[in-house]
Amino acid sequence: MSYTIRIDKQAAKTLRDLDATMAKRIHARLKEITQNPYNPRISSKLAMAPTERRSRVGDWRIFYEVDESTSTIYVVALRPRGRAYREL
Repeated sequence: MSYTIRIDKQAAKTLRDLDATMAKRIHARLKEITQNPYNPRISSKLAMAPTERRSRVGDWRIFYEVDESTSTIYVVALRPRGRAYREL
């Protein structure tokens, strides 16, 4: 089953502002997430927000929620490791 990705406006801006190499890596990870958003190799649950998951790409974190009823993945944030968890 493949999921649809919806990216928050601020996360999309952050993605556009990244260097080309990191943006390409994040796009590749998002493609992996659409195939299986629960794959423990590429994502894990957040203890502080049980409905959200995170995926690590280098020093960046992708935070997302999965809506099974519509087969949609909502990317709610894209942040560097240093600030990632403080602002959730």
